[in-house]
Amino acid sequence: MAVNRDPILKRCRSLQIDPSHLGIFKESKRAPQKSMKKMSEYGLQLREKQRAKFVYGVQEKQFRNTFEKASKKKGITGENLLIMLEKRLDNVVYRMGLSLTRREARQLVVHGHFTVNGKKVNIPSYQVKAGDVIKVKEKSVSSPKFQEIKDMTVGIPQWLTVDREKLQGTVLADPTREQIDTPIEEHLIVELYSK
Repeated sequence: MAVNRDPILKRCRSLQIDPSHLGIFKESKRAPQKSMKKMSEYGLQLREKQRAKFVYGVQEKQFRNTFEKASKKKGITGENLLIMLEKRLDNVVYRMGLSLTRREARQLVVHGHFTVNGKKVNIPSYQVKAGDVIKVKEKSVSSPKFQEIKDMTVGIPQWLTVDREKLQGTVLADPTREQIDTPIEEHLIVELYSK
């Protein structure tokens, strides 16, 4: 399995992303580089795709497969893509506030700390559905990591509900484009892949 080991703040600077979208509240000490060259249309589209891949922690092949599935669904392809990325189990765990970053959420899912509807799921790309209940396993609840997370307060999106005492949450509905606050212009990704 490929692992992205890029320095996060350096990558955020190059893609012009605020690190807080990744759950990291650090400031880079370096000033952002000002490019004198105007970026081409292809360059803008490529950067937008790289942003989406970096924010959601997805490699190229998996991103491409998600795009193919999104293009076959009814509706706007770009919105379908973002909704599918948002409904990944690792992202939902992060959005519920059960981890500090998406990378940490991915690791916790892979290590088997979560159940979906009472069944252990250790696949970060698992697509949750409306009505799914995501819960921290009984064995994991007593770990110091989840005790620390219990005390945190996090803004939860409208399409999720969370019970912090039980460390569980429910997916109320599929997210809409307005509820996704990730700074991605999905139409550029669709243009890139449709060439």
